[in-house]
Amino acid sequence: MTRFFLGAPVALLALASCAGAPSPGRVASPWVSPVVVPVVASSSSSASARLSRKERVQRILPHNVRLQVVEGDSVRRSASGVVVGSEKGPEGVVAWVVTNAHAVVMSDVKSPELRVLVDRRSDVETHVGQVVATGKVPELDLALVKVPGLALPAVELAEEAELELGEDVVVAASPFGRALSLSGGMVSQVEWDRESRRPKSVKTDAPIGYGASGGGVYSLESGRLIAIVEGYRTAQVDFAVREESYSFDVPMPGETFAAPSTKVRDFLHAKGFGHLLKHSLSGEGGVAHAAGR
Repeated sequence: MTRFFLGAPVALLALASCAGAPSPGRVASPWVSPVVVPVVASSSSSASARLSRKERVQRILPHNVRLQVVEGDSVRRSASGVVVGSEKGPEGVVAWVVTNAHAVVMSDVKSPELRVLVDRRSDVETHVGQVVATGKVPELDLALVKVPGLALPAVELAEEAELELGEDVVVAASPFGRALSLSGGMVSQVEWDRESRRPKSVKTDAPIGYGASGGGVYSLESGRLIAIVEGYRTAQVDFAVREESYSFDVPMPGETFAAPSTKVRDFLHAKGFGHLLKHSLSGEGGVAHAAGR
């Protein structure tokens, strides 16, 4: 079995490897402040607890983009990304997007261009991104992309305490280079590092497709980013036709792997972009509520 990377043709020699690929209208909804109402026998009186599933998902949508590594008129690979920082300065607005490092490899492409796309119903807004930091695959399969001119709200990173088994999650990604796609599930496994006593890997049973590398795994309750999709486990199927052997990989249900928000936070600090986290809270930063989708 392998874990398949979702953004570039990269294979890992382990039980797990990772996968990659060669929105409808969204509304950026501001976070609603909790309203204190006397309630008997209930400690869940926050506004989020009263939102419908659709309303909760709508809060998640504006943080997501899709990426394409383009050579001329050809798309060489595609992936997904999450806005983790938004700034507004003398040169205008800038969005900072986290994705997978393997998804933005461009060493094999002549005159590559990294495009960052935002789907607004039938319209597609296109920007040019620049990779400013990458981790080492497979230990730290993360990359940070700077996108001038992109005004989208920054996501809020979840705390370690939110990584509980059974936590309801929504995965937002753009498999096969198409518009944003959603899938639901729960946190099915958290792997903890024995030395640091911090989470190093998350697994969810939410299904994903090839090209979902860099997609966001969100808490359905809080709307915070729990993890960044890295890949999924596959099973190899072999068969013979007229004495010729063939094989292909089949995604295994419930085997989606992701890098926890702890890794994202550590990655940003290690690469000198920890200041972006102060813009990660909804409602803070230069363009936190700009551009409804």
